[in-house]
Amino acid sequence: MARRAREFGDAMARRRTVRDFSDRPVPREVVEAAIRTAGTAPSGAHKQPWHFVLVGDVELKRRIREAAEGEERENYERRMPPEWLDDLEPLGTDWHKPFLTVCPWLVVVFAELWSPGPDGGRKKHYYVQESVGIAVGLLLASLHVSGLATLTHTPSPMRFLHRLLGRPNHERAFMLVAVGYPAEGCRVPDLCRKPLEEILTVHAARSGQNPLDGGGDWPNSSGPQGIG
Repeated sequence: MARRAREFGDAMARRRTVRDFSDRPVPREVVEAAIRTAGTAPSGAHKQPWHFVLVGDVELKRRIREAAEGEERENYERRMPPEWLDDLEPLGTDWHKPFLTVCPWLVVVFAELWSPGPDGGRKKHYYVQESVGIAVGLLLASLHVSGLATLTHTPSPMRFLHRLLGRPNHERAFMLVAVGYPAEGCRVPDLCRKPLEEILTVHAARSGQNPLDGGGDWPNSSGPQGIG
């Protein structure tokens, strides 16, 4: 168990966000398999409040890029405060988003705020943001272990994605994920991730408790457990 955990951790430590993509084709079945994996994520009350739109059409990608760059130009030139721009400067980003048309696939993730009921009413969804966020994490991990690079993109506001992709009113765009191979000679910022001791606090088993069973005052397994 420990070996598998370390091996997976080492593999994920090699994942980096890429902003320069190759136009080299990627088999659709690989991306679909990753989306299938994302669909196994836990969700509030098992409502599975997500929908994935896979875009490979050249003209549609062009329209998405045009709309995204329009919003991003507003962000960089008018909406973002100086502190935000200062934090982005080391990453070398600006409002130009060529990857949206260069990469072979875009995965647009929508959050389902509710679902239509059989009587025309609304069926409530729970922990929508948390559930869809977990699904996106699984999507990125699956694409990475498949040998592909990704870039998460949130060109706020994202209402144009709802319009361009013809999604129903109970969905809201959550994130856009560019998928493909890195461009030849692609470079990424020299970033360091926080070490384990900085992101982890441990409350170990107390004396006399079995460290393998967790040993604390945890909820009874028969009770509500939130996202399942």
